[in-house]
Amino acid sequence: MIKKLSGAFTGGALGALLDSFNIWFMGVVGISDIIGITMKPDFTAPWVYKRIIWGGIWMLLLLLPVMKERIVLRGVLFSLPPSAMMLFMVLPSMGKGMLGLSFGTFMPLVVIGLNFIYGIFASFWYSKVVS
Repeated sequence: MIKKLSGAFTGGALGALLDSFNIWFMGVVGISDIIGITMKPDFTAPWVYKRIIWGGIWMLLLLLPVMKERIVLRGVLFSLPPSAMMLFMVLPSMGKGMLGLSFGTFMPLVVIGLNFIYGIFASFWYSKVVS
């Protein structure tokens, strides 16, 4: 069980690190500007740390016996709860409106799309650790 717990948490933590890099990189190279997203976080330790911890916690969902053979689909499925929390709780509590639309019209797609990558990465990691 320890192997499964650590595999799920580590996959989520590393996936969150990748997700954090992707969001930061989009801002640095101008992708955010092109698609009209004003969220351009600084890649700082406190910002990344919170995301890594929450990323690990969320991917404990990988412990559920759901679609074990469908790694990509499983990652996409388990990326939806943290996406929903971000869009319906976190961004509104930051004063950015429901779905974070104050950051830009495409913000919901960015959140969901980048979280798909996060979930797929975590699911792949988990599948390799527990196999």
